[in-house]
Amino acid sequence: MADPARARKLSKRISQIVASAIEHDIKDPRLNYVTITDTKVTADLHDATVYYTVLGENLESAPDFAGAAAALASARGVLRTKVGQGTGVRFTPTLTFVADTVPDVARHIEDLLAKAREADAEVARRATSAQHAGDADPYRAPREETEDEEDE
Repeated sequence: MADPARARKLSKRISQIVASAIEHDIKDPRLNYVTITDTKVTADLHDATVYYTVLGENLESAPDFAGAAAALASARGVLRTKVGQGTGVRFTPTLTFVADTVPDVARHIEDLLAKAREADAEVARRATSAQHAGDADPYRAPREETEDEEDE
């Protein structure tokens, strides 16, 4: 079992090597909009999971996740070779590419927060015209003592 600090350093180095290789060495146009977001290495340093996200060409176009996954699968051997040359570890980890869901989850959370803000605004709008239920003074006024009660 490797040191967790060593695993973190190796995962960071793998991210850098894979991102650089995708940008400079691999000439697949399906990888033009792929961004490496994170890498996790197992404790024995034999397997690495590389997380990526795909952006569209512009804001209106949808990203091509299937094309990017196919391009990464076909370039896996070249990328593993680059990782082996760049890290210098005895056993080059196998690479597994997983699409990162963080942007989708963040977008979903933003939508939920927008709904909550709208609901809060509606509650605040209703509260401005609301009236209290019951009497204006809900507490009983102290009883006035009469002369008969004072004599006793």
